[in-house]
Amino acid sequence: MLTKNPALGLADLWDESKAAGMSEPERLVYRSNILGSDKRVTNYGGGNTSSKIWQEDPLTGEEVEVLWVKGSGGDSASIKLDGFATLYMSKLRALKALYRGVEHEDEMVGYLPHATFNLNPRAASIDTPLHAYVPHAYVDHMHPDAIIAIAASKDSKALTEEIFGKEIGWLPWKRPGFELGLWLEKFCLENPDAKGVILESHGLFTWGNTPRACYETTISTINKAIAWFAEKTEDKPAFGGAVVEPLGVEERRAVAAKLMPRIRGFISADSHKLGHFDDSPAVLEFVNSKNLRDLAALGTSCPDHFLRTKIRPLVIDFDPAKPDVDAVVEKLGQDIEAYRADYQAYYDRSRHSDSPPVRDPNAVVYLMPGVGMFTFAKDKATARISGEFYVNAINVMRGASSVSTYVGLPEQEAFDIEYWLLEEAKLQRMPKPKSLAGRIALVTGGAGGIGKATARRLLGEGACVVLADIDHAALDAAQQELTKLHGKDVVRSVSMNVTSETAVAQGFVDTAVEFGGIDILVSNAGLASSAPIEDTSLELWNKNMDILSTGYFLVSREAFRQFRAQKLGGNVVFVSSKNGLAASPNAAAYCTAKAAEIHLARCLALEGAGEQIRVNTVNPDAVLRGSKIWTGEWKEQRAAAYKMSTDELEEHYRSRSMLKRSVFPEDIAEAIYFFASELSAKSTGNIINVDAGNAQSFPR
Repeated sequence: MLTKNPALGLADLWDESKAAGMSEPERLVYRSNILGSDKRVTNYGGGNTSSKIWQEDPLTGEEVEVLWVKGSGGDSASIKLDGFATLYMSKLRALKALYRGVEHEDEMVGYLPHATFNLNPRAASIDTPLHAYVPHAYVDHMHPDAIIAIAASKDSKALTEEIFGKEIGWLPWKRPGFELGLWLEKFCLENPDAKGVILESHGLFTWGNTPRACYETTISTINKAIAWFAEKTEDKPAFGGAVVEPLGVEERRAVAAKLMPRIRGFISADSHKLGHFDDSPAVLEFVNSKNLRDLAALGTSCPDHFLRTKIRPLVIDFDPAKPDVDAVVEKLGQDIEAYRADYQAYYDRSRHSDSPPVRDPNAVVYLMPGVGMFTFAKDKATARISGEFYVNAINVMRGASSVSTYVGLPEQEAFDIEYWLLEEAKLQRMPKPKSLAGRIALVTGGAGGIGKATARRLLGEGACVVLADIDHAALDAAQQELTKLHGKDVVRSVSMNVTSETAVAQGFVDTAVEFGGIDILVSNAGLASSAPIEDTSLELWNKNMDILSTGYFLVSREAFRQFRAQKLGGNVVFVSSKNGLAASPNAAAYCTAKAAEIHLARCLALEGAGEQIRVNTVNPDAVLRGSKIWTGEWKEQRAAAYKMSTDELEEHYRSRSMLKRSVFPEDIAEAIYFFASELSAKSTGNIINVDAGNAQSFPR
């Protein structure tokens, strides 16, 4: 009987009332989704499921047996019907006659497309033979932490028999591929009563005669392992026990904010990396433990874990009882160079004559006692997922080392997976990165019309964006809108009053912790006011100066600090105004503050050029639609200044422009993108007017 209490194990999520009305392929999707919904069952993108289904052949009209199996690159939790490859079982069985032995097994991947059923474009994965040759209709292959803890133990075979008897078998390590598929077939034929098998250093295969039976076998097998470990490890300190105490939450974030941009700077010479910070209880338990260094040096065991986390992590020397972060920063470059040298030596020891060239030699995972774990990758999602994989590895090491001796994947086997020619071919098929891939942008005034349009433009080119605004309700709405469009990994928000040193500094701390640093600052926070000079109060004057001048100074200063810590250059784009160059009646405070912005940008362009920090300005005019400043008194004040109704303003501005065109937030965003991207790589200290033409504001 499966437990209904998730705290004691995995819950039975199968709902027969839902499954009964589904087709066989739909039940496969359902089974996959509920298995993948719990990271204790399998990691992101890891494991796969299959069903052998009898269907009508579209060519002959005959009933044929079709293997539906998770396609290459899919994720069980979110997979849909189009994520599955479909192949004729008759043709897959025929492939056995073409097999020339283990030294030629990679060539079998090239035959898989010839077995495609119904012209399905989804590519079959390397695990296809593992499912095809198991002589059962329904097969699950999962990577549960509790099972891999058994599989990665020195006494793996004996532990499997102790826990499961003859119900679950055991096979020694073998890289996924055609040969392992034949091993699984042989095991099943020789052990007809077995319900599954544990693969050493890899994971779990289970099967059944119905989708529900297969699912229940998977869950009950994992629960049995969870219960066994709970009994065996009760009151036993993990990883040899704690030897340091963690810093407090805010202290940990402060350390992360200081270190992550520096790590990012060291490892982003070839391509910008994005970071992820994890200080969850599982991570802190590991990084604070006695056996941290010994276990970390062994690397991970499961191939899926290893491919995401590299041969081993980099452990940062740090004593949280004497938290000298400056000493860590000073030594960081040496530590990273030492890791690179060690990685190159690993490559040189293990390479074959036909191995692909050495790849990025930098660590993916960085472990810091008292603080947590930093992971870096080419995009935020991969950085986050790599961290999740290493948490899986931590759970595996905890279990294996508490009941036996943890065993990592042998170095040569690890290399042969990392530099597998099939894996290299997969990497070569990856799409070209977008123009702002790996870049991090902070947009002040991010909840307004120009701010949101800018965020959309930068996100569309692959950047991660942090929206900063003082309007909490508008900020939440903007984040939800952009997250829905671009996904939760790439959008963040921070509450920021740009006139507050504390708020600005905290916003940049949050940005560094979330993404690893900053590359692009779009300084866009603003207001507008209108009054004759004799009616302009000191309060109104100071408000303009505080937001439009001092605010731009404060965010720029903080951005420069991070740019210089990263040593990757940087981009600052000021959103000023036509009024910064051309005076307007009854707007002295606003025009003066906007002029100050432009001159500040020129000063910063001079200061940053030597370090490839570019500073440029976009001058909009009359952006009425979507703009927050045009929803209040400013609209009425400008209408009064021009002696017209508010409804006439847009047409007034359009008509007075040289090009007779209205200006929209998206137009400003396009100019900002130009300055933020490599399209303007040789431009700094410059101004683009986006005002549909105004002779008074021509730069002179």
